[in-house]
Amino acid sequence: MKRFTKRIEDFTCAHCGADVLGNGYTNHCPKCLWSKHVDNTPGDRQSTCGGMMRPISVAPDKDGYIITHKCEKCGKIIKQHSAENDDIDAIISISSNPDFIFGK
Repeated sequence: MKRFTKRIEDFTCAHCGADVLGNGYTNHCPKCLWSKHVDNTPGDRQSTCGGMMRPISVAPDKDGYIITHKCEKCGKIIKQHSAENDDIDAIISISSNPDFIFGK
């Protein structure tokens, strides 16, 4: 069974350069929604891939949205919950862009 490991880490987004303040649940940039493939299981920081995780789709969820990311290096797909401070314009852009819908 996968176990979540809470880690409070600040980081600079490798995609857009935004400074991101972590809260222990932060798993993507709230400005551009990109992530980095650093975990094998949530929060473990054990992945050796390190590839950039492109947001490829967004789906509504009872508490916000589910963002699907695809690693540009190894192809792994991970679904993550949106955060309260995520840029709604970025969410709308992903949900309305056919290139994102089809994972191009």
